[in-house]
Amino acid sequence: MNNLPYLALRAFLTPILLILFRPRVKGLRNVPSTGPVIIASNHLSFSDSIFMPLVVPRKVTFLAKSEYFTSPGTKGFLKKITFHALGQVPVDRSGGRRSEAALITGLQVLAGGACIGIYPEGTRSPDGRLYKGRTGIARLAIESGAPVIPVAMFDTEKIQPTGTVVPKVMPVKMIFGKPLYFTGDSTDLQLLRQATDEIMSTIQAMSGQEYVDDYAPSRSAKKKEDEEE
Repeated sequence: MNNLPYLALRAFLTPILLILFRPRVKGLRNVPSTGPVIIASNHLSFSDSIFMPLVVPRKVTFLAKSEYFTSPGTKGFLKKITFHALGQVPVDRSGGRRSEAALITGLQVLAGGACIGIYPEGTRSPDGRLYKGRTGIARLAIESGAPVIPVAMFDTEKIQPTGTVVPKVMPVKMIFGKPLYFTGDSTDLQLLRQATDEIMSTIQAMSGQEYVDDYAPSRSAKKKEDEEE
């Protein structure tokens, strides 16, 4: 893969991050410098996918929702070129065979010794709370043998609320936790749930977010829910 667009965009964005958003980062040494690794973060804003990879010394490849590459309008175009430049991989996570294909893609990326980023909640939090994680991350960890680095992002929903193109200038904070390792039978659904819950519990302890033992609703579902109240 051609890394020139990635290196060029990183070189352009990093000074902006350092000067305007003054990142406060803890635990970055917990991210291995080589070998396969999974970074698992809470997800408050689109800007999470920009801020967090910029502070990690190695390239972070996200298995990004395919919608990020097909959104209409100027905002959609900016998302598309940014994600392509960052070397992100579009995957269809709508369920069934498509989600299975996304997992296979993730395993292939990890087999090459790469660092991938995942939002276990599957979507941005609609209200700042931390929602139940999806078990795909546990399967990836068990089948690849890669450690999981839990990450807590803070206040990025204030920096770039949903629907906002230009982020608000304010400090960004993130914490990288110690690696978590998982072994066992990746077809054991109870084991996958236990491992995923351990990841989410660790993120919750780091972020201080209120935890919701349910899957995060999509933005469209949340909007409909609000309209019915």
